[in-house]
Amino acid sequence: MNIKKGDNVLVVTGKDAGKKGKVIRVLPKNNKVVVEGLNKVKRHQKPSRTVPQGGILNIEAPMNASNVMLICGKCNKPTRVGKAVLETERARKCKKCGEILD
Repeated sequence: MNIKKGDNVLVVTGKDAGKKGKVIRVLPKNNKVVVEGLNKVKRHQKPSRTVPQGGILNIEAPMNASNVMLICGKCNKPTRVGKAVLETERARKCKKCGEILD
């Protein structure tokens, strides 16, 4: 996957299109990401030790990773991700400005 935890992303499609957020969780097996404050859904929770009050909770649901674009830290624009080969390792790079993202 080209997106990692802590990256800033722009949602390209879906009900939250055009909004920016930070990736808080990555699910590579399902090709999904969870973005902070976006794609909220309501879940009914019975009272338990972790949630003693119970009730209806608003949580962030995973969205497909193809629906988000990485925002470059240098040029501050949404960009596709390229691969750059450094001396002994591979890194992600911005396709627009060429900046190394890792």
